[in-house]
Amino acid sequence: MLKVAVLGAAGRMGREVLSCIFEADDLTLVGAVTETGDPLLGRDAGELVGASSAGVPLTDERSHGLHAAQVAIDFTLPAVTDANLRACVEHGAAIVIGTTGLEQRQQKAMEQAAHEIPIVYARNMSVGVNVFMEFVARAAKALGDGYDVEITESHHRHKVDAPSGTALALGERIAGARGRKLDELAVYERHGKTGPRVPGTIGFSVVRGGNVVGEHAVRFIGAEEEVEFFHRATDRKMFARGALRAARWAAGRAPGLYSMADVLGLSRD
Repeated sequence: MLKVAVLGAAGRMGREVLSCIFEADDLTLVGAVTETGDPLLGRDAGELVGASSAGVPLTDERSHGLHAAQVAIDFTLPAVTDANLRACVEHGAAIVIGTTGLEQRQQKAMEQAAHEIPIVYARNMSVGVNVFMEFVARAAKALGDGYDVEITESHHRHKVDAPSGTALALGERIAGARGRKLDELAVYERHGKTGPRVPGTIGFSVVRGGNVVGEHAVRFIGAEEEVEFFHRATDRKMFARGALRAARWAAGRAPGLYSMADVLGLSRD
């Protein structure tokens, strides 16, 4: 049985991860960490998802939540990523990070921690999305600069970052396939007299509303034809299942910073 701890256990995604752990016959929950001041502190983690008692109380002490863990699942906030990484290094636990909106400081912290523990980081843990990204990258390489690129993403009203991490990752893959960096090509806003489109740019559009789990579309628009790729998430549980697939893969692996492409065996050509 793989021993798993959940960081951010009381959050929306943390509860999805808990639910999937309790459904699995090869995983066991050994730690559930939440923020200081959470009114649920001390409650059994099983109660959060309507499961039977797990014998694992919610704690705000990472050392308590991680002391027996082989791998941790982290869907929290960028502000606590550094502390989560330090705690996993201290306890020798692998970590799967699905937190979005990470800045350069957190990226560097991951790179440093990856010298000591295995880390899987992805801005989207969905297996389907990562296959989708692979198709998009291959299309960008094959179609070339003659096709304009537009990325559209839609999410629920509570999402705090825009464009989504997945949309940015798609843009990075497309730019990389063309031998460029996204910062050189991205257009995030259009308003007023923008002038004609600059060749090679990658446009982003964002929709926020309701309870949309997540939708991403990539359009390659040529002079005579258009190719479109689309992915729709219908249940947040897909992110949890992807994260646990990554956890199974990461446990016992050599230290390093890995992606879901590594977990799924996808080519990065």
